[in-house]
Amino acid sequence: MRHPASKTLGYQLIHVARLHRARTAKLLEALGLFPGQEQVLEALAGREALSMSELADILRVRPPTASKTIARLSAAGLIERKATDGDGRVVRVALSPTGKDKAAAIAALALDIEAEATSHLDGKDRKRLRKLLKRVEKGFKHALGGEMDPDDDDGADDGDADEV
Repeated sequence: MRHPASKTLGYQLIHVARLHRARTAKLLEALGLFPGQEQVLEALAGREALSMSELADILRVRPPTASKTIARLSAAGLIERKATDGDGRVVRVALSPTGKDKAAAIAALALDIEAEATSHLDGKDRKRLRKLLKRVEKGFKHALGGEMDPDDDDGADDGDADEV
């Protein structure tokens, strides 16, 4: 028997998000990572060292949560801790050489997952789906009273004349 809400957009979004997360977890396991750890490596990729509060802000988590993940990644040799000149209380973290390799593998993995997720869509449908999801996101942010990021446009200025 189907769930009573199975025809709602919210149900479908949650279901697809769970499937995406499960597939991501399976592929991360092959890299020796747990879900969530890839977000830290992605956040640090291509950046200089960040403080824990900067990292927590990027990840949208509390600093203790970021610290716990950093401790695990540091123990695995993927993160290097660097003391800040002048203030011994502030520790900055950066990817180790091994961490940079993992971050590159994660970037490739993300492309693979997107290809799998959109394998039944043509290019036009993929673009339309991205635009529609941005609009859904905008609706939720508005309803929550959140400010819109400048990057939160719906792609209207991307040169694409297709209407959604």
